[in-house]
Amino acid sequence: MTDATTDAPDSDGAGPKKSSKLPLIIGLVLALIGGGGGFFAAFTGMLPFGGGGAAQEAGDGQGADSHAEEGADHSEPFTVPDTAVAFVELPPLVISMGTIADLHHLRFQASIEVRPQHLQTVADLQPRIMDVLNSYLRALRPADIEAPGALISIRSQILRRLQLVAGEDRVRDLLIIEFVLN
Repeated sequence: MTDATTDAPDSDGAGPKKSSKLPLIIGLVLALIGGGGGFFAAFTGMLPFGGGGAAQEAGDGQGADSHAEEGADHSEPFTVPDTAVAFVELPPLVISMGTIADLHHLRFQASIEVRPQHLQTVADLQPRIMDVLNSYLRALRPADIEAPGALISIRSQILRRLQLVAGEDRVRDLLIIEFVLN
């Protein structure tokens, strides 16, 4: 008397039953549809964030009615920048960096974008501006400059310092012409 309770293969010989992949496929398709719908809603401006035209129009202080009154083309994604600017050219700087064994030099040249009515005032402050640039750039290490996003960070730091020296309403932007570490 033997017990015949051993695991006998099914009559078709397939072994244990495998799970279905249908729920996985349905979930993947629904996730793709949801992601595409979310992108479309953000891009067209249905949501308050994203690259939508409605969010940009509301953000620049002009409504859709002002664009329609002007007859502007809605396919243009940017506004025309203010052309009433003046530039103060700064003399080139060469700054030694690092130790004697690791001697590096930074060549730096920039222009300051100012409002035309403040051109002479900012030009008169050029010695103070050069002092701020020398002090800040001298404090940098070569590793600070070689980082991937270093130029953007350095540019914003310099711009903020220039705005403190000359006045926030006078300095609009900093244009870096030369930035070479050798």
